[in-house]
This record gives sequence, structure tokens and C-alpha cells, in this order.
Amino acid sequence: MATFHFDLVSPEKIAFSGEVEQVDIPGADGDLGVMAGHAPLVATIRPGIMTVTAGGKHEKIIVLGGLAEISDKGLTVLADTATSLQELDREAFADKISEMEEGLKEQEGDALDRAIERLDHFKAIQQYIVSTAMH
Repeated sequence: MATFHFDLVSPEKIAFSGEVEQVDIPGADGDLGVMAGHAPLVATIRPGIMTVTAGGKHEKIIVLGGLAEISDKGLTVLADTATSLQELDREAFADKISEMEEGLKEQEGDALDRAIERLDHFKAIQQYIVSTAMH
């Protein structure tokens, strides 16, 4: 399978840099699968789980928003936060969801809609984490 260069960068670190076969991105307008030769594109990332396929192995990485740029040089993801499932502090993540739920009481209108949507994304990530931990 053809490979391409992929960089995953967050403010804290370079989370990944190397050749990959495929990257599945949780896009704001729908999930996006990127393979070698993909057309140039810039996409907004929603909170979700990114799957990186390299050497036939799949690595799951939680991203909490950002931007993805696909060019002839490969794929660069600038993530607000990027954490592998193994590194995730599950208790802190659950606490963040609780804080977000409490914060809904202070929101109105469009801000409330955006806050609910973000909370839903976080809960979907948490559900994925719980379901994979049971297997």
C-alpha cells in the first residue's frame, strides 16, 4: 500500500511524524479518510478519535479539535489536543465532561447549541473508551 507523510502537532508536542498508509479524521463536516494521493484540502476537526494506520497497525488518538491540511507534501494535523488512548487520564476526561455539563446552565442561544454539540462529541469519545475497555 502506498504511503504518505503525516505530522500530528499539538501545542504540547509533536504527537506523530512519519510515513503512514491511512489516517481517519473526525471532521467537523463528517469523518474523512486520507490516503496517498488525496486531493488538497483544509478541514476543521471536531473532537473525536483519529485512527492512524502505519505498518499495518492501527493507533487511536483522541483529538479535541483543530485543523487538517492535505497537500502534495502529505497530511498535517494541527490539533488543539492530541492524546493516545493509552496516555489518556480517564478520570480527568470524565471530570471535564462533568464541568461541561455544569457549564450548560450558563449558556443561551447559539452558544448553548455549540456547547451541547461539543459535549456530545466528548461523550461519544468517552463511550468509545468505555466500550473498548470492556473488550
